[in-house]
Amino acid sequence: MLEKLLGFALVLTRLSAFFLVLPVFGWTNVPVRVRVAVTVLLALFFTYIVPFAVNGDQVTTVEAVLLLANEAVYGLALGLIIVLVFSAVKMCGRIIGRQMGLVMARVIDPLTGDRTQPLGSLLEMIFIILFLSANGHHLFLLIISRSYEAFPAGSIPTINVLAGGVVQAGSVMFLAGLRLAGPILAAFLLLMVALAVLARIVPEMNILFISLPLRVGLGLLMTATFLPFVQEFVAEFAEWMGKLLPI
Repeated sequence: MLEKLLGFALVLTRLSAFFLVLPVFGWTNVPVRVRVAVTVLLALFFTYIVPFAVNGDQVTTVEAVLLLANEAVYGLALGLIIVLVFSAVKMCGRIIGRQMGLVMARVIDPLTGDRTQPLGSLLEMIFIILFLSANGHHLFLLIISRSYEAFPAGSIPTINVLAGGVVQAGSVMFLAGLRLAGPILAAFLLLMVALAVLARIVPEMNILFISLPLRVGLGLLMTATFLPFVQEFVAEFAEWMGKLLPI
């Protein structure tokens, strides 16, 4: 009985830490009761199917606390890696908004409750809809299931592996965000060149006054053209998860 109770506590700790920072499940607009219920039900399910690396009858109180801390660290690392890769679309929207001159535009993100740029929030919502429509939430369950195959409950995860996965996920976030925003940045570069040439040809023209509506219009046009390619990023997201996660 004590072994089963410790096993349930270990599984519940990893799942709780994982869902605490996980996109979709960890957002503030999801009711706390729903998150708690989902976490407990999944913990009960995984307790009976995942392997355990310790014998609950031979574990002292201090060892149990350390094992729970290890499970929390591993769950947070897994969730943080997913959050970093998930933020690539929002980062792309922030880059585009900055080029459009919408740096000061701020709205309350209904998903997280933080202040964010409207374009980045819009792209993130579209990506989330596409991600969930492709059964992306099943990917989260697959990740946590495979994590118990690599690091059974009660084992000590390798800190170097966890830290390396987080650092690589941060690199992927920046590279993916820049790659997604690359064509739009090229269009803004051409617009700036055209405006510079126009300023030399017609010096009396107010280029600043003209450039503002042109930048906003070009940004909206390029964003509308860019939206169909977000679906391809959903497939790449699943591929990156298999490469970055320490499982």
